[in-house]
Amino acid sequence: MFTGITEEKGRVISVGIPLVISASKILEDIHLGDSISVNGTCLTVTRFDKNTFYLDVMNETYSRTALGELKAGDYVNLERAMSAGGRYGGHIVSGHIDGTGKIYSLEKDGIATRVTIKTEKKITDLIVEKGSVCLDGVSLTVVDVKDNFFSVSLIPHTAKNTTLLDKKEGESVNIENDILAKYVQKLMGIEKEESGSRLTTEKLSEYGFM
Repeated sequence: MFTGITEEKGRVISVGIPLVISASKILEDIHLGDSISVNGTCLTVTRFDKNTFYLDVMNETYSRTALGELKAGDYVNLERAMSAGGRYGGHIVSGHIDGTGKIYSLEKDGIATRVTIKTEKKITDLIVEKGSVCLDGVSLTVVDVKDNFFSVSLIPHTAKNTTLLDKKEGESVNIENDILAKYVQKLMGIEKEESGSRLTTEKLSEYGFM
């Protein structure tokens, strides 16, 4: 379990099996078998030394996430698994990617930068304005959402300490929906669009959410 608060940016040394990343803070307290969030994807440490750590990544993971687009020299967002006594500075993040999206636009908005993502409707169906979403392992608040687009806003601290603004329009990001939204969807029986069901205040009340 993670919080979506990036601890540091690591540098990709090589891509494949294993994926090799150089880091510093992450290596201060790392053990074989630890779970590390790499751009939001939960991966297992299989080896480490003074400056690098190694992760086995299945072809399935590469094909279903934006990790498959990484190349040597790229930077990635890193977070160690949450400790039981730690603070949740972001929101509950599992490290299981729901899908990918592409950066549609980057716009300055005062001190912040507004980032708009284009993705599938099955992703945006679980995103609400002012709710939480995880992009490349970064916990963010949703500014706006439409059928195939949603926007988030990055303050300067987030922009500086994550890789999100290192990317350009058209590049991919990993997306993890809020786990609470996924459970509500399941409980409400609207997992499949063809069911014709719709989320209403009456249904929320019936299932004890209001």
